[in-house]
Amino acid sequence: QVQFVESGGGLKQPGGSLRLSCEASGFIFSNYAMSWYRQAPGKERDLVASIFAGSDTLTYYADSVKGRFSIFRDNGKNTLYLEMNSLKAEDTGLYSCNAGWMRPTFSDWGQGTQVTVSS
Repeated sequence: QVQFVESGGGLKQPGGSLRLSCEASGFIFSNYAMSWYRQAPGKERDLVASIFAGSDTLTYYADSVKGRFSIFRDNGKNTLYLEMNSLKAEDTGLYSCNAGWMRPTFSDWGQGTQVTVSS
């Protein structure tokens, strides 16, 4: 059974930083690209960043987060991370992860972790 458990969210002031984690199970983590998604209130889930399966240097970032966010992974721990810096109010949303390069592979989603950026 595929499972994702996201954590690390919270309330931050603009300009702050957070590190999100996603623990994955039920599939061979190292064989899959992985992605982070964000769902803002009243909006659809959007892609934030993706990382390739075989190379930590092959990544994709949405224009809105490029230069501020960094996606990386620890295959030994089956864990995906998102380092978020210089946070902005528009980064607010529920962050979830899934396998796949730029689009979700599995229909199963975790509960997500809420990020709220507000002064």
